[in-house]
Amino acid sequence: MSWQTYVDEHLMCDIDGNGQHLAAAAIVGHDGSPWAKSASFPQFKAEEIAGIMKDFDEPGHLAPTGLHLGGVKYMVIAGEAGAVIRGKKGSGGITIKKTGQALVFGIYEEPVTPGQCNMVVERLGDYLTDQGL
Repeated sequence: MSWQTYVDEHLMCDIDGNGQHLAAAAIVGHDGSPWAKSASFPQFKAEEIAGIMKDFDEPGHLAPTGLHLGGVKYMVIAGEAGAVIRGKKGSGGITIKKTGQALVFGIYEEPVTPGQCNMVVERLGDYLTDQGL
């Protein structure tokens, strides 16, 4: 399966059978190279990915400054140290799941809930981790 198929069919899928989708999604290598992304995923900077990777290595690193992606600042909220970073901005937010080789991103806006975004992103991230990716 291509990386783009994972994004299109597993991240940008109909979440609840009622036509709700993530606003944007991507799979990005630990080095910041995009493997696949939705058309709506923001153009990001290498230093933004480097900051995210540092927070996985040193949980709490992004808390004082916020998580930045594509120039948008998210307030970092509870995640799972070394595995998941979650951020909030207004009525939307972001979930990032770290796998052995990649970062799986999901960005949501209402009416999608944080829990729905977490489920979609973490399910694919867990699958990729189980596959050694």
